[in-house]
Amino acid sequence: MSRLRISMRYVNLCGMNSTFKAACIQNTAGNDIDANIAWVCQRIDEAAAAGADFIALPETVGLIEPINDKIPALTFSEADDKGLAAFRELASKHQVCMLVGSQLIRRPDNRIVNRSFMLNRQGEIQARYDKLHLFDIQLANGEAYLESEMITPGEKAVITDTPLGRFGLSVCYDLRFAALYRALAQNGAQILTIPAAFTQTTGKAHWHTLVIARAIETGSFVIAPNQCGHHGGKRYSFGHSLIVDPWGEVLADGGVEPGIIYADIDVSKVEQARSRIPALQHDRVFTLDLQ
Repeated sequence: MSRLRISMRYVNLCGMNSTFKAACIQNTAGNDIDANIAWVCQRIDEAAAAGADFIALPETVGLIEPINDKIPALTFSEADDKGLAAFRELASKHQVCMLVGSQLIRRPDNRIVNRSFMLNRQGEIQARYDKLHLFDIQLANGEAYLESEMITPGEKAVITDTPLGRFGLSVCYDLRFAALYRALAQNGAQILTIPAAFTQTTGKAHWHTLVIARAIETGSFVIAPNQCGHHGGKRYSFGHSLIVDPWGEVLADGGVEPGIIYADIDVSKVEQARSRIPALQHDRVFTLDLQ
């Protein structure tokens, strides 16, 4: 059993569908919050009209400000966050489940968290997850990202049940920490969400490989909406939002332009994959012998 603290939220799963249509919205957020929200809300309307039962948005969907010192003035509490309010309203209007990939939220103690929200069909916040692993990276080409300068990390992993299935939540840089996803899957998560603003540099090198690996390792569906394009300054995101099945097949790839991708999710394939290769049941306790 993982040492991670896992928070679980359960709902009545009577009438749970074994199949549903998922959508990932891929946007290019900047520091104009109103413009970001307006564009994403139009895409939510389109996805709902296309029959999506579940709509997933990327990390920091309502704001990307490349200069860390400017971020605090652009963040709000949950109650005052315009993007969260707009997305909740549309989830209720369209009666869809929605992953707000993340918003930068100011806590009552004035600390800022990178928080993912699962919304139910009534637009209520069913689950919250604060990003555990912060992206503090100095790349060889001079790119530097110091998320911990402004963001406070979360302390617990989160699983939440919906009428569509059991979801394990994560955000972006979490993708590189395989133990998190193993713990989520071993505690019943069938669908892993990985909203991201993965950089172009690291995305070209690792995005597809890591997302597909997380699906294969855990026998889970992975829904990974990613930001794309130029956000200002030296900040570029890779795009290629992905929906991957439990056997590692890419069902949809968002390419490099803003837009929407769709895939049909058959949750029964999770049990099929885990029965074929029951690796989640085969962990062994071991010691490390340094010689």
